[in-house]
Amino acid sequence: MKKQKICIIGDGLSGLTTALALKNLNLDIDIYYKKKNKKFADKRTTAISESNYKYLIKYLSPKNRSSFWSCKKINLFYEDQNKYSNFLNYEEKKNHLMHIVENKNFKNSLLATLKKQKNVNLINKEIKVVDQKDSFILTNKKIYYDLIILCLGSQADLYSIVKNNRSIVKDYKEIAITGSVQHKIRINNPSQYFLNEGPLAILPFKKKMFSFVWSVNKSFFADQEKEMKTLINKKLIKILGNKSKIKILNIQSFPIFLKLKTKYYKKNILILGEGLHSIHPIAGQGFNLVVRDIKKIEELISKNLQLGLALKNSFILKEFYDERNPENTLIGIGVDLTNEFFKKNKYMRNMKNNLLKNVGSFQSLKRITRYVSDKGIYF
Repeated sequence: MKKQKICIIGDGLSGLTTALALKNLNLDIDIYYKKKNKKFADKRTTAISESNYKYLIKYLSPKNRSSFWSCKKINLFYEDQNKYSNFLNYEEKKNHLMHIVENKNFKNSLLATLKKQKNVNLINKEIKVVDQKDSFILTNKKIYYDLIILCLGSQADLYSIVKNNRSIVKDYKEIAITGSVQHKIRINNPSQYFLNEGPLAILPFKKKMFSFVWSVNKSFFADQEKEMKTLINKKLIKILGNKSKIKILNIQSFPIFLKLKTKYYKKNILILGEGLHSIHPIAGQGFNLVVRDIKKIEELISKNLQLGLALKNSFILKEFYDERNPENTLIGIGVDLTNEFFKKNKYMRNMKNNLLKNVGSFQSLKRITRYVSDKGIYF
């Protein structure tokens, strides 16, 4: 049987991870990308759950696995009256809770692996025309595919091909400020601080280095933008201790939205990655949802190939939607509610304080939230 052909448009983490998962199947894979301006290089980090990490490292060499920083403990703090209360801890003795990696290093690992594959082609061409009726893309000629996967971030015009693609949308009117910090402190595990201005995560990714993600209101960001580096420096020193010596190396900022697509596909065209669901960074679940989506599409494609069935005009995209949409929607909304709960509110303050003082004693709640953050919700 002739190899079936898959087209992946986009060479971000979602597109490259999709290719990584499909590379060992009996497929020809073309990845199309547009060369980016190095000035806007992604300097963020990504947190990956234990189960997703185990899935990914099956495809990566030991050398490429070394760029992941593995953690067995997570501490959560809540700010009240200018003090930080440690209200919840997660800890594992045998397994890890999460694995943190710089996006640029992760992408380089994915590229290094994919470039060695004879059935994977990386093609530097921007695709502006995708035909959903006959399943082809247009470069200087028509190229037909059995499946076309769009992995283009959250704002790409090509998503309009999947017509009637309505979304659950919420503008948080917040900005995520990210950066990396050099330090001389012992920080081996991540922590989350629910500050008055917004949630701030500290994510170690190598010895003497951590990244931070601080989500703040747009108006606060606009007022403090010119002094943001100084403000973050003071905030981190207060959290880490007055004698801490830190150096902030870079800062980037991104607007935050909740976007959950209600339609995932059209004929033989599928959306994956941030174009499918973009959620608040507060719980670090964004890329973990993407990986679980990729697991499912790999499983469905593999099953079809084993049965000798064609991918084109099959039912696998409907199966994918039916199985993944409930979890993606519930987790997206759940993260949104978590963000709302921790926002500063003088009317909710006493109730929140009483609840957070006792939440650590609910072991069943810890087990459930630990399970969901690692494996998601299965239906």
